[in-house]
Amino acid sequence: MSESSGLQKNIGMPQAVALYIGAVLGSGVLIVPGLAAEMAGPASLLAWGFMTLLILPMALSMGLLSARFPNAGGVSHFVTLAFGPKAGALVGWFFLLSVPIGGPVAALTGAGYMSAAVGWGESARITMAAIMLAVGLLTNLVGMQLAGKIQIAVVLAIVAVLIFSFATALPLMEVRHFTPFMPHGWMSIGQSAAILFWCFIGWEAVSHLSEEFKDPQRAAVTGVTIAAIIVGVLYFLSALATVGTQSYLQSSSGASLVWIISQPLGVWGGFIAGVTGLFICTATIIAYAGAASRVAYALSRQGYAPAWMGTISTRFKTPVGGIGFLVICFSAVLFLYGSRLMSLTTLIQFPNATFILTYIAGCAAGIRLLKDSRLGVTISWISFVATLAVFPFTG
Repeated sequence: MSESSGLQKNIGMPQAVALYIGAVLGSGVLIVPGLAAEMAGPASLLAWGFMTLLILPMALSMGLLSARFPNAGGVSHFVTLAFGPKAGALVGWFFLLSVPIGGPVAALTGAGYMSAAVGWGESARITMAAIMLAVGLLTNLVGMQLAGKIQIAVVLAIVAVLIFSFATALPLMEVRHFTPFMPHGWMSIGQSAAILFWCFIGWEAVSHLSEEFKDPQRAAVTGVTIAAIIVGVLYFLSALATVGTQSYLQSSSGASLVWIISQPLGVWGGFIAGVTGLFICTATIIAYAGAASRVAYALSRQGYAPAWMGTISTRFKTPVGGIGFLVICFSAVLFLYGSRLMSLTTLIQFPNATFILTYIAGCAAGIRLLKDSRLGVTISWISFVATLAVFPFTG
């Protein structure tokens, strides 16, 4: 049951679809197809096909829970209903402590892609990252109606560039690039599937915005299904272009998309890929900053976080306390990185593990809360087993 609050119900279907896509279609689409192809060769497409099929149950398990129990607490709320308030609060804090690190990591990744494309230095990268974080926080401060509209524009731009990159790759694709199909054996397919898993995490983030859905049933279930299909197709086409052109052998595997776009456009190709990196990571930041600020609000409402974190803006009806918490955390993480006290590799390890733990808990809650629906229980079990299998790889 959703609790009454000051949050406004202004997220419609188009905004929900864009928020889901923005949360899931991260910087991985620029980097992972090349890394997977390097690990398993053309056989990496089997791993992509498997993960594209798995994406729907993972998305729907969160969508069904959001439709039935719309709440700013999201996964934390689902776990509270299934296993009690202490377990729910613990999962809420897992998520809330992941985003303050994950947000700057996403910003630095996008800014790094742009810096590499135009030859800017480290100080420019940190400045761009700070601007991206500010955009994510300000759009959430003004409200999800604006954030949703910005997200739609950003997602449309991302989709256009990815479709364009596939179209430019078609003339360069050759049948001989698909042989030998399995140069590194069957095990390499499993290893590449493990790294692909990170590309499909993010459905849990939008569950925290479900209290603001105009029509939770339609936005959460239909919206997440549409988003899952779009994300699955875009990832698979990117992987097919990478393998079919052998771009992962032409340049560093992490820059395979840059190589594909650069073939017809030259220097401008690298610039377009850099801007796409900025857009993709900003879309992720908008979705996750919105989610984390709502978790802070929900935890404060339940008495598991300081009262000030539950403050709502009287003008915009947005969780200004949670956004303030993120401002402090984002600034601290950028300072740690900028002063070289922590590297990007060190920073990324913590949120990786806690995001997976949040997802495991959400799927476990789905098994219990959706027991009156055979479909709900089945997809929750599939998602639970898949996430549990990947957890040991988090380091």
